[in-house]
Amino acid sequence: MTPGHESRQRAQRLGHRAEWLAAFALTLKGYRIVARRFKTPIGEIDLIARRGKLVAFVEVKARANMQMALDAVTPTSRQRIAKAANWWLSQQHDHGQLSSRFDVIAVCPRRWPVHLQNVWQGR
Repeated sequence: MTPGHESRQRAQRLGHRAEWLAAFALTLKGYRIVARRFKTPIGEIDLIARRGKLVAFVEVKARANMQMALDAVTPTSRQRIAKAANWWLSQQHDHGQLSSRFDVIAVCPRRWPVHLQNVWQGR
């Protein structure tokens, strides 16, 4: 195995653990996780969580600190996530009754995940 392959695998494991922890935190807050790593031809959404008629499209970032996590959600990734979210919403039978937002959950070492709500507006 090459060193690059090993570091990619390590990063992938860290990302999956962060997503699991983020999903657990959302569940404790009363959300129902309706999708994990939702893939479309347009892009991927880490978590889709629902509480009543609210749907949160959540980007999970495991970083050393909160600022690094927020900085990792670039304008390009926001646009890609928003397009994937629109695709997901269009597939829901009750999409006209749903409200949605874009959240970030920052998973930093030795801290409980921080859930930042409505971080950006989708189009």
